[in-house]
Amino acid sequence: MIALVLAAGYATRLYPLTLNTPKPLLTVGPKTMIDYIVDEIETICDVNKIVVVTNHRFAGHFDEWAQKRLSEDAGKGISLPIEIIDDGTTDDSNKLGAIGDIQFVIDKLSIDEDLMIIAGDNLFTYKLSDMYDFFKTNGKDTLVAIHVESVEQLRKLAVANLDEDGKVLSLAEKPKEPKSHTAIYATYMYLKETLPMIRQYLDEGNTPDAPGNFPSWLYTRKDVLAYRAPGICIDIGTPENYKDVCDNYKEILGL
Repeated sequence: MIALVLAAGYATRLYPLTLNTPKPLLTVGPKTMIDYIVDEIETICDVNKIVVVTNHRFAGHFDEWAQKRLSEDAGKGISLPIEIIDDGTTDDSNKLGAIGDIQFVIDKLSIDEDLMIIAGDNLFTYKLSDMYDFFKTNGKDTLVAIHVESVEQLRKLAVANLDEDGKVLSLAEKPKEPKSHTAIYATYMYLKETLPMIRQYLDEGNTPDAPGNFPSWLYTRKDVLAYRAPGICIDIGTPENYKDVCDNYKEILGL
C-alpha cells in the first residue's frame, strides 16, 4: 500500500497564518499537523511509501520538512521513504482540486497497488491501524465514519447512512439537510482495482474538488464500507479555531 497525503491547498481561510506556511506544516503543540498524520501512517506495516502531493508554491517547504523527518525517522530505526510531488499549480485559480491531485499522482507514479488517501490537515484521535485492519478483513474500499452531533458542522462535511455492517447506503457531500449524524472525513483506503475509476469519475466531467465527492459517486457503482471510528477528527478552518486547538491540544488529542 502507498499512503498519499493531500497537501496542495492554499488554506486561504487561515490567512495570514498560511500566506507563507502550508496548513499541514502549522504546529500544534510539539509537532506539525502532518507529523501527527505520518506518525499514524508509520504504524501500518504494509505501507511501503508515503507520498505528499503539494503545489509549486509550497513544494520547497515540504522538501525541507521531509528531509528533517527522514533524518529523525532514521534515528528511530524507521526507513519508510517519503516523496514530495509538486503538482505545478500556484494559486486557487489553477489548482487541480483534491481529486485532480490524486489522479495526477496515480499517473505520475503509475500506481498499481492499494492506496490510502488522507488530508494533510486532519487531526484525529482514532488509530489508522485499526481502520486498516477493517479494510484488510473486509476487502472493500473503506471510508472513516465519525459521529458528529452538530448539524451545523455536518453541513460542512460528507454525511452517510450506513447499514449494520458499515456498508454505505447513501452519501452526500456538504448536505443542507444532513440525513444522519455520521460524518465521513478525508481518510480513504481504496483497492488497487478501484483506482481506474478515479479517471472514469473525472472523464465524466465530475468536480475535481473536495475528495469526498469521489466516494459519493463510487458507492452507487460498487460496495463501499465505512469504518466506525471511535474518537474525533478536527478540521481547523479559521485562525481563531487554530488558536483554540493549540491552546487545548493535549485535552483535544488525549495526550
